[in-house]
Amino acid sequence: MGALLVRGGVLYPADATDQVVPDGAVLAEDGVIVAAGPLARVEAAIEPRHRVGLRTIDAADQMILPGFVNAHWHEMFAMRFPFKGALRSASDRDDKPVFMALGGDVPQISVVFDAFHAHIDRLTFDEAHAIARYSMWTQLRSGVTALGDVGSLNKPQALVQAARELGMRCTVSTWAADAVCAPGDSRFRRTRDTDLELQRIEELLDDCAKDPDGLARAWPTAVYGTNMSDELALGLADLAARHDVPFATHVGALRNEADVMLAYYGATPVRRFAEAGLLSDRFMAVHCGFADAGERALLIGAGAHISHSPAKYGQAGESTVSETRMIPEFRRAGLDVSVSTDGAAVPLGGMPEAMRAVWQLYNEMYADPTEVLPTDALAMATRLPARGLGLGERIGSLEPGKQADLLLVPADDWRYLLNPRPLEGFLSLGGSMDVDTVIVGGRVLLEGGRSTGLDEDTLEAEYLDALSSFTVRCLGVDADAVAARLRQRTEATARRRRAVASRGAGREELR
Repeated sequence: MGALLVRGGVLYPADATDQVVPDGAVLAEDGVIVAAGPLARVEAAIEPRHRVGLRTIDAADQMILPGFVNAHWHEMFAMRFPFKGALRSASDRDDKPVFMALGGDVPQISVVFDAFHAHIDRLTFDEAHAIARYSMWTQLRSGVTALGDVGSLNKPQALVQAARELGMRCTVSTWAADAVCAPGDSRFRRTRDTDLELQRIEELLDDCAKDPDGLARAWPTAVYGTNMSDELALGLADLAARHDVPFATHVGALRNEADVMLAYYGATPVRRFAEAGLLSDRFMAVHCGFADAGERALLIGAGAHISHSPAKYGQAGESTVSETRMIPEFRRAGLDVSVSTDGAAVPLGGMPEAMRAVWQLYNEMYADPTEVLPTDALAMATRLPARGLGLGERIGSLEPGKQADLLLVPADDWRYLLNPRPLEGFLSLGGSMDVDTVIVGGRVLLEGGRSTGLDEDTLEAEYLDALSSFTVRCLGVDADAVAARLRQRTEATARRRRAVASRGAGREELR
């Protein structure tokens, strides 16, 4: 790849000092950062060998940020018709709370999660691949350079292939579940072979360990404690220990979860993971807004990592942050607390939106605008989740020796006028669509807000074809209704292309 110099922007390295460098630069060689800091110091580090084929990117009037690390994500784009229903009315006036809302209908959630296994098996690999490429591209487009999959409604091998083709990092998993807490029952019911579930994740761990470029990794995860037998928990603990990788799960996510777990399994959520030997400083507790005093002490004593998705909760009806204030208290107790996006069938608030939510929400909770500073919010989207994925030595901050994963965000319009702190302006009025340039391992994957190596219209068309095929064949949605909705999108794309061509022709005439 040679050498790359990004120069002249406001540099936020997101290192342990949380420094800000107003006239900063980053120099990378073969995808690894050689120097980062004040422009003069970085330019002094340029050696003769760097100048041969050196690519320079002018970052004047832009922020230079580390790539976002979204350590808790699910690929769910195959369900765009039934979830958030693409055939819904345009009006929102008749919407009702769904099963994540009002404390959570936990048995119903358990049943839905159990059903995902069958849907994954019904996907053809070509469908899975086209859907994964599009879904993961939406993350890359919004500045995510590394994903942590905590179980997806897709084939993990398709995620691996999509990550390699897109050039982004992804730690993949399986939809690990072997039990269900069904409504009306009083005890969990086994739904699939535990050994087979463990075999699938071990094969994935072995395959990803051989990845030639290091973009794809694997880790064991449990999709939810309600769908995990004790035997599966013990097996996952064994895999995490033998393969020396972190472990992630949804736990303590909903108000009603503990009562259901006690009724069906005889133990509260966090205690079950502790009894299986999973609780440690490599345990990522996703959401985790509800736990009793003993469970809180267990998590703090273990040094667990907490990942939450504050930009997603309101639209799902979850009260994960505000009802108990437990997650910000974990942060005050010294735990790593990071932000993530979660997953849905449509794009959710991205990492910039999660940063904004945590910056505003925590500060409002404590009536203190310094509880979470803008640079704290940035660390919660970069350095801290990288540690949670076990990748803190490689990514998450812009420091010599780390991978050159970085973003450029323009900061030159009215939102930033006379503000010497552009990150503050970005959190106030910016968002995912402001990301202009995305670089992973020194490779420029997005520039000017557009992919450098993919035809985005083709990417979308292939996704829609795969979505249509799967939705009609496997989900039983009426083919004519699906075709009609997709035809609307095709016509809109054609209109956009004609408008772009017309504008281009008009400019030529003016010349």
